[in-house]
Amino acid sequence: MNEFGIKAKNASIASLGLGNVSAAYWNLNPAELVEETIVRGEGMLTDTGALAVDTGEFTGRSPKDKFIVLDEKTKDTIWWSDVNFKFDPDKFDTLYNRVTAYLSGKEIYVRDSYACADPSFRLNIRVVTEYPWSNLFANNLFLRPTQEEIMNFDPEWTIICAPGFKATPEIDGTRQHNFTILNMTKKVILIGGSAYTGEIKKGIFSLLNYILPHEKGVLSMHCSANIGKDGDTAVFFGLSGTGKTTLSADPNRGLIGDDEHGWSDKGVFNFEGGCYAKCVDLTKEKEPEIFGAVKFGSLLENIEYYENTSTVDFSNISKTENTRVSYPINYIHNAVEPSVGNVPHNIFFLTCDAYGVLPPISKLTPGQAMYHFISGYTAKVAGTEMGITEPTLTFSACFGKVFLPLHPTKYAELMGKKLKENKVNVWLVNTGWSGGSFGVGSRMKLSYTRAMITAALTGQLEKVKYDTLPVFGLQMPTECPGVPAEILNPRATWKDKDAYDATANKLAASFTKNFEQYANAANEEILAAAPKTTVNA
Repeated sequence: MNEFGIKAKNASIASLGLGNVSAAYWNLNPAELVEETIVRGEGMLTDTGALAVDTGEFTGRSPKDKFIVLDEKTKDTIWWSDVNFKFDPDKFDTLYNRVTAYLSGKEIYVRDSYACADPSFRLNIRVVTEYPWSNLFANNLFLRPTQEEIMNFDPEWTIICAPGFKATPEIDGTRQHNFTILNMTKKVILIGGSAYTGEIKKGIFSLLNYILPHEKGVLSMHCSANIGKDGDTAVFFGLSGTGKTTLSADPNRGLIGDDEHGWSDKGVFNFEGGCYAKCVDLTKEKEPEIFGAVKFGSLLENIEYYENTSTVDFSNISKTENTRVSYPINYIHNAVEPSVGNVPHNIFFLTCDAYGVLPPISKLTPGQAMYHFISGYTAKVAGTEMGITEPTLTFSACFGKVFLPLHPTKYAELMGKKLKENKVNVWLVNTGWSGGSFGVGSRMKLSYTRAMITAALTGQLEKVKYDTLPVFGLQMPTECPGVPAEILNPRATWKDKDAYDATANKLAASFTKNFEQYANAANEEILAAAPKTTVNA
């Protein structure tokens, strides 16, 4: 870099209050960041060449410690709720100065990157990190500018990540010593006290969930997406354990992205340039694409090794069940670049219904789609967590409540508008139980679920007759290639029909109770799509 370029970079850092750092390393390549990490004693290479680190105290996000600065821009636009907590602007300024003072005299790592694969919505981001491996994570997860673009890079947003700085709640106004704070006016995300890299990724996702729907008319989505050889795009929503990653990974279709997307008038685009996959019990047989991506340049977090080796034991969850690996999306062989697709023709809401009430596949009206989108239902089963002895309901608005700065109905209504304008098929897919609830019935076979999704993607389900499921009012196909017809109606699979009816009413009542918190802001079309319990419920 020429002298002018170096001066410009130094001035840029100084403008952030970081003029007194001992050194600023700009846009190091992955090999340099790996070397820095190892030299500093902060990580080691596994036998596949991946860099492995421990994130310390925090091995997952801390949602209760994520704040948004309350000011003129946000006071009437943010959905202030149990997931969006207010932060005083003066406290933010003081805390920001304390963090930059903490970084004074230290080496820092600076990365120029961007979010949104559609150039129309590109968001330039400058990421400043205390640790080199945090910078590697940013390189993996965000989109990577060309060298020419870097020379003239103009960041719109800045992330400062200082895990070693611990806040003092009495002084700083935080809940505890860790924090992630979004300042929508100053366009800064400030992270401290936690080295868990997911805070970087989800900070930008939360930001895009505000900017795109509120200012651009783009629906932001917590989903995976793929595209067929004929250009047909499919989108998959689902909470943990529903099969979102597994079912969207199709060798016959290109991967647009595994987690965060926008839906504009032109089509679907990935927010990210990489993947952040869970790797508990990862095997080559079960998930060959992810397994193959664990190589040089990827970053493993909080894993353990087989004794006296550098071979990762993916079944070992002694540090956390939330072991993770991040890698550039081009580590997946069928990823499409740029990560964009057409307007979706099919959308799948995946749910693991442990009560065995919902059909294995059903087609939703736009009103039902908005209702089930806001509900974001799945169920955890006994044995998945300590203390769970029977199926436990989980509702997460828009399949990602903790990342929503706006009221869930804002996203649902925008989705409904797009569904109607583009005549999109929306399918509710139950990957859970059939023939009875957990403990009585059996889990839906993955081969059947894949066959149903394939039939939906290929238009075969548009040629069959449908029945209506009582209570929930869902339209169920009466036949599907590769799937026994007798399992398509869940009530028919139960020996005890009265038990099915009672369970369906119980589940419907849970949906209704959960939706009460959103009902005041929902339109009539959404409210009319709610399940109707029968008189003897």
